[in-house]
Formats: sequence, C-alpha cells, structure tokens
Amino acid sequence: MTLSKNKIKYIRSLELKKNRKAEGVFLAEGHKLVGDLLGHFPCLLLAATPEWFASGKHSSQLPADEIVEVSEEELARASLLKTPQQVLAVFRQPVYPTDTSVIGRSLCLALDGVQDPGNLGTIVRLADWFGIEDIFCSPNTADIYNPKAMQATMGGIAHVKLHYTPLPDLIQTLGADIPVYGTFLDGKNMYGETLSTHGLIVMGNEGNGISPEVSRLINRRLYIPNFPAGRETAESLNVAIATAIVCAEFRRQAPSL
Repeated sequence: MTLSKNKIKYIRSLELKKNRKAEGVFLAEGHKLVGDLLGHFPCLLLAATPEWFASGKHSSQLPADEIVEVSEEELARASLLKTPQQVLAVFRQPVYPTDTSVIGRSLCLALDGVQDPGNLGTIVRLADWFGIEDIFCSPNTADIYNPKAMQATMGGIAHVKLHYTPLPDLIQTLGADIPVYGTFLDGKNMYGETLSTHGLIVMGNEGNGISPEVSRLINRRLYIPNFPAGRETAESLNVAIATAIVCAEFRRQAPSL
C-alpha cells in the first residue's frame, strides 16, 4: 500500500493551523515523538518505511486506524521536515476540560502571548520534566499543534494538558489566597522568596513580557537576578530559559515526595 497524492496533500496541509483545527488533528514525525504519543492520543494514520517497521522501536500491535508502509521517497514528499525520520503519524487532538481548581492544589503554568512555536514546545518539555501537568495559554499564544512546536515538546505533550483561555478571566476566578507569580525587573529576588507548591506561574511574550491586563492581577512579583548584581547584561532572558530557571527553583524548594 502506498500514500496517494491526495493523502500526501492532506498530510502536508496540516502545516496550517486552520486545517488542523478544521480536522481536529495534528501531525507528529520521528520515531521518538511518534513512539511517545502512540497510545496517548488516537492515531488516525501512521506511515513509515520498512526500516522503521523492522527496527523494533514500537509495539507489535500499533494502535492506528490506518497503517501504511512507504518508501523513503514517499515519506519525503509527505514530510514537513527537511530530513524525514522514517515515520510520521496523524493524531486526533485531545479536548481537555478547563478545570481551574487544579491551580489550587498543584503548580501550573500560564503563557501570555508566547509567539514562537519552538519556545512553546520547549516549555511543554520543561513542564513535563518538572511535573507540571497543566498549562493555561492566552488565545494569542502559539498553537501547540504547530509541527515545530510539536517537535520541540520531545513527547512531553503526552503528559501535559494545554488549555487556551483568556488569562485575565481565568485569574479573576481564582481565590485571593491562590498565588499568581510573574517575573518582572522590579520583582523580589526569586532566591530570597518562599515559593508555594501550588498556584500559577505566568510567563510572558518574547518581546513585551507579561501584558498589562495580566500584570495587574499578579500578586507575587519575582525577579531572576543576573550575576553579579549591577553588571550590564542582555535586556532579558529567552522565555523558555526563564521558565526553566523559575520552575527549577520552585521544585528545589518543594518538599521531597
């Protein structure tokens, strides 16, 4: 069985958000990513080379509606990668209920206008590493199902739920006792603060930081200090790097499980 021209056209069409949204699906490529997602999301189509099927890097019972063995040339025509990686798959997008009560009992992230798909995917990967299972995204945050974002998650999307929702409305539903953190140049030195094991950590846009509408609602303003203090440095940190630093400190302070 081979991939028809229409099937190849369909796979490549998933590069566009409007098509992914209309179909309710997303594309994943490469044995690591596809292997991590199989069994977590319904797989509608899996296309792979004979080498991938023979590699033993997957279960003998592949949970996919349609399985196609393709040549490297066929895979290259369908792939969105410069260097195709033997396997690609189309998965159904999950639909998660937006349960804000999780913020009151665990640590969650909020992304306010993060635009770069690579940054978004890396943040999902970080969240997975640090045991953060829910990320709340403003509507103008990049689409997690963008192929570049999906590749950057390195499979972390299998363990992290993303919710797209207006952040001011979300924060205003939280109780006054729920900590809402954000990083600012005029915040308190993060390493001198006692950080909570639950609440919301807001990370802002790559160029503009956290929006004024959300900034007004943050009740714990933090600062990531540069070293040494007072030294002239770059204006800011990459948002994914900043997220890693903040999450690491929160988890360092957390009681051992």
